[in-house]
Amino acid sequence: MSSSGQAAELLWRAQAYVAAAQIHLRDNVLLRRPLAPRDVKERPAGHWGTVPGTAWALAHIALLSGTRDIGGTELVPLLGAGHAGVTQIAAGWLTGHLAAARPQFTRDEQGLVNLCRAFPEVAGLGSEVTPALPGGDFLGGRLGGCLPFAQGAALASGPGRVIVPVLGDGECETPTTAASWLAAHALPGTAVLPIVHLNGFRMGAPSLLAGLDARALIAYAAGLGWHARAVTVPDDGHEVFHTELAQAVADTLAGRRPVLFMRCVKGWSGPAAVNGQQVLGTARAHKTPLTRAASDSAQTHALEAWLSSYRPEELFTDGGHPGPGLASALTGTAWPRLKAPRPAPAPRATVRQQPVSFADAVATVTRAHARAGDFRVFSPDELASNRLPELAGQSWTTEVLAEEVLGEQLAGFNAAGGRGVLITYEAFAPLLATGVVSLLKQQRMPGAAPRPSFNLLLTSYGWHNTYTHGDPSLTTTLLALEDPAIRVLTPADPARLAAVLDDAFTSTGQLNVIVAGKHQLPAVPAETLREELDRGVAVWPHLSDVQPPALTVVVCGDLPAAVTAEALPRIRAELGEAVRVVSVLDRRTREGV
Repeated sequence: MSSSGQAAELLWRAQAYVAAAQIHLRDNVLLRRPLAPRDVKERPAGHWGTVPGTAWALAHIALLSGTRDIGGTELVPLLGAGHAGVTQIAAGWLTGHLAAARPQFTRDEQGLVNLCRAFPEVAGLGSEVTPALPGGDFLGGRLGGCLPFAQGAALASGPGRVIVPVLGDGECETPTTAASWLAAHALPGTAVLPIVHLNGFRMGAPSLLAGLDARALIAYAAGLGWHARAVTVPDDGHEVFHTELAQAVADTLAGRRPVLFMRCVKGWSGPAAVNGQQVLGTARAHKTPLTRAASDSAQTHALEAWLSSYRPEELFTDGGHPGPGLASALTGTAWPRLKAPRPAPAPRATVRQQPVSFADAVATVTRAHARAGDFRVFSPDELASNRLPELAGQSWTTEVLAEEVLGEQLAGFNAAGGRGVLITYEAFAPLLATGVVSLLKQQRMPGAAPRPSFNLLLTSYGWHNTYTHGDPSLTTTLLALEDPAIRVLTPADPARLAAVLDDAFTSTGQLNVIVAGKHQLPAVPAETLREELDRGVAVWPHLSDVQPPALTVVVCGDLPAAVTAEALPRIRAELGEAVRVVSVLDRRTREGV
C-alpha cells in the first residue's frame, strides 16, 4: 500500500473506532483490559450505519486537499446527512478541532473518556452535524439541501476551492436534491464535486438509487448532465479511491460536472449479525446494532471484538495521544471551511430620485448592490411576470423553477460571505418554510459564524387569482416563532420599499421578509419615512385627524394603504368621529403610537 493509502487507512480506522467508542463506551476507552459491563453505556445512542463510508470519504478529502496532486486546490467538505455527525465529532476529536470548541475533549485518553461519557449531548454541540466543526457549514435537519447549498457556496468561494458535498443515497430521493442536479446547468463553472454515499438504505428501507446497477447509475447521471465515476469501498482500496477523487477534482476544475458514486455495504466493519439476526447490509445497521452490551455478555464480547478490529493499540499511545503513524497522517490533512470573511460595510444604494414604481425601486437598489460583485438575485422563472425583466439574464441572477433549491443556493451563498435576495410570489413562499426555520436554528447553534442576512422579497399577494394562489402562511409561521432575527417588512410605497431593501441587503444575521406588490399604487408622503424605518411604526398625519381618535386604522403594506386612503372619506362620513391611521412597516414592532 502506498504512503497515501496507509495514511487514509489509519485515518479511516481511527474515525471508525472513535465513532463506535463514543456511541457505546463510558470507560476503558482504549481497551487496555477486557471489556466489562461497567465499561459500557446502558442505553447507547447514535447512528452507526453511515459512519464507515463517511469516514472513508472524509479521510480522503482531508488528505487530498491542498496537495500538489490537485494543484493546491482546497477541498471543502459539507456533510449532507445530520446522522453523519457521529463521524464529524470523531474526526474533530482526532484533529483537535473539537478541543478548540470544547476544551474538555483533549486529544488524550481523558479527553476521549470525557467525549464518550458526554455523547450524545457533547457539551451542547449534540450528536448531529454541528457548525462548530469542519464539514458542518450545512446542517442536516432539512434533508436534501446539501447539494444546492454547495452550489451557492461555490458561487461565493472564488477560485482555488472545490466544494465537496457528501450526500446519502436516501437524500437523493428528495425533490430538492433531485432538482439540484438540473439546477447546476443554471450555474456554469460552479466548482462542486458531489460524493454520493451509496450504502443501500435510507433509515429503514432500501434506497432507490442504490438499487440501480452500474450501467443504469451512469446513465441516470449522464441524462442529467453529470459524468459519473464509481468506486466500491473498501473492495477497490484506498489507492483507487484516491485516484478517482483526484481525477474528479481535475474534471471539476476544468469545468466539467463529475459525480463520484461511492458504493459500500451499510455498517461494514461492524457486527455482521446480532442475536441470530443479520445486521450488516440491512437497515438494522442504521443505529447501533448492540443495544444491550451492558447486560448481555454475548453483546459485550461482540462489542469488544468490533472495537478491537480497528487495532486501537496501533492508533494511540499509552496516554491516548495519536501514535506516530496516525499523528503523521493527521499532519498531512487539511480541513478548510466556508469561512465567511467579515466584509467591509456593504455599499448602500444611491437613489438619486424617488422611485415611482415597484420595478423602479427593486431594480435601482439591486443594481447598485450588484455592482459590488458579491451580490446575487435568485428567483423562479417569474422576474418578467414580476415586472422585473431587466434583472433577468444578468450575470448575477439565477432563475430555476424550484423555490427550495433557490433557498438553499442563497443560504450557501450567504455561508461563503455573499449577499443576495430571493424574489418569488408570496403564494409559493411556504415551500421555503422548513429550510428557513432550519437556518434560524443553525444561526443560534454554538460555533455558527456570522453571515449576511437571508433576504426574501415576496410579491403578487394581490394577484386576482386568489382562489388558488393566495397563501400568506410563510409570514404567519415566521412571526409565530418570535425569533428576534426575523423581520417581516411591509413597505407602503416604492420609496419605502427601496429603503428597506437597501437596509436588508446591508444587514447581517437576519431573516428579512419584505412583502410588496408589483402593481402601481399611489405614493405616500415621505414625511414619516425616517420614523417608520427607525421605529417600525408611525402615525400618518396626512390621513389622520388631530383630535383623539374614536377609530384607529392600522395598515401594513401598499395595498392596505391604498384601500384605506380610498375608504376613509366614507368611514368619516358614516362614523362622524376622528380617525387615526397608523402604518406598520416592521411587523415585529411592539411600540405604541
